[in-house]
Amino acid sequence: MENKMKYRSIIFLLSLLTSLQVHAQSGEMPNVIMMVADNVGYGDIGGAFQGGEIRGMPTPNINQLAAEGMVLTQFITEPGCTPSRAGLITGRYAHRSGLGSIIVKGTPNTLADEEITIAELFKNRGYKTAITGKWHLGSEEQSWPTSQGFDEYRVGVRETTDSTLYRGYMERAGLPAAVIDAGVPQIWEGDAKTGLKAVREYTTEYRKQVEGDITKASIDYINKRAKKDEPFFLYIGFTHTHYPVLTAPQFEGASPAGPYGDAVMELDYRTGEVLDAIKAAGIEDNTIVIWLSDDGASPISGPLAGRGGSNGFFSGELGDGLEGSLRTPAMIKWPGKIKPSKSNGMVSIHDFFSTLGNIIGADIPDDRAIDSIDQTDFFLGKQENSNRQSVLSFLGDELVAVRWRNYRIYPKNWTETTGNPSMGGIFGARTETNGYPVLYNIFSDHKEEHNIMADNAWVMGPYLQAIGQYKKSLVDDPNPKAFSLTNP
Repeated sequence: MENKMKYRSIIFLLSLLTSLQVHAQSGEMPNVIMMVADNVGYGDIGGAFQGGEIRGMPTPNINQLAAEGMVLTQFITEPGCTPSRAGLITGRYAHRSGLGSIIVKGTPNTLADEEITIAELFKNRGYKTAITGKWHLGSEEQSWPTSQGFDEYRVGVRETTDSTLYRGYMERAGLPAAVIDAGVPQIWEGDAKTGLKAVREYTTEYRKQVEGDITKASIDYINKRAKKDEPFFLYIGFTHTHYPVLTAPQFEGASPAGPYGDAVMELDYRTGEVLDAIKAAGIEDNTIVIWLSDDGASPISGPLAGRGGSNGFFSGELGDGLEGSLRTPAMIKWPGKIKPSKSNGMVSIHDFFSTLGNIIGADIPDDRAIDSIDQTDFFLGKQENSNRQSVLSFLGDELVAVRWRNYRIYPKNWTETTGNPSMGGIFGARTETNGYPVLYNIFSDHKEEHNIMADNAWVMGPYLQAIGQYKKSLVDDPNPKAFSLTNP
């Protein structure tokens, strides 16, 4: 808290000079629009990825964005909605912020006030900032987007979309009306001056409409800010294709792949509406557009059958540490600056923090561990290779996977739970090995079927080095105690 207040105080003293500088250079300072899809897998999107038309769910607008920008075919996230969004917005492994597991209402997980967010980097450089749609980083006032650097929040989904089903569950359980009303999700709106207020319940019926409303609010903001001198940062938190997959009426039955395909097609359509608005507002040439999915999909399995997502030819699903859970579609477009291309260089969801911070000339905090790596020169074509060689993956604060170059390494082996049905992903399990990690070469064995540790023990060198660098950072910046529902 003290460090964050000191950081804010220094920035405040420089704010007048900074705002004048930004105003003078507003033609050079790019707008940034970040679109974050929810649980969209590597095998759901067309173009450079492994879905789209071939799965009966064409994505022409996202494909066009990819064709005009840099496609990141080796983009790595964290294993869940909350951890990925925390990593994106802070540039830090999510458990450093106490957000290493997906937030469930009633648990203490929340984005603390002392975290420095990407929105604050923009705000401190004279940008206007806004967010629409999904947040999922906590419901406490200190965690609100408007307490974390965003000027305003519209069509706010603060929780997981699963919660739209809670009213029915609680009513069938016979809970008192007051308990039910306090437990159901709401749609929130407000700004940094007045705070947030609930404007309607987030029901399954409104779930069909919310994506269109998020898009409309985003377009309204683009049109408003395009007429002003200050640059802006807009974070669009889409809710597709999160369960339950319910779409606007015009998309129902649009895909032969079923409801999930309908949701992918609506997501593509809404993406296209945002892209059209950017062009119509006349700001396309000076706007960085980023499109990414926060984590992998949930395939058709178990009691949640009907989700229908695909992680392409990678193993794993939402909530585990396998490649398919963590490797998602992503792309970045900046006309005249980032050449249309496709790269398999490793990029982490954390890297946008330092990269965008560098592009806009922001000061990256040096009073805490930052896991973000600046990829500016890589994106701008000034160097051929990514600056990232490895990325660590955690559940809670436990290290569960290490990705180094083309190798994926697990201290414990991933498996499905026993029972009927057996389940993987977030409901899966891990088993102890006999003292050696499990090792796969992702490039030659994308299904992670052949443990090659016996012939490749040399990989343990860089594996331990990556872990050692992380552990060294804990000396000056220890992690908060993690919360676990299995060890409360």
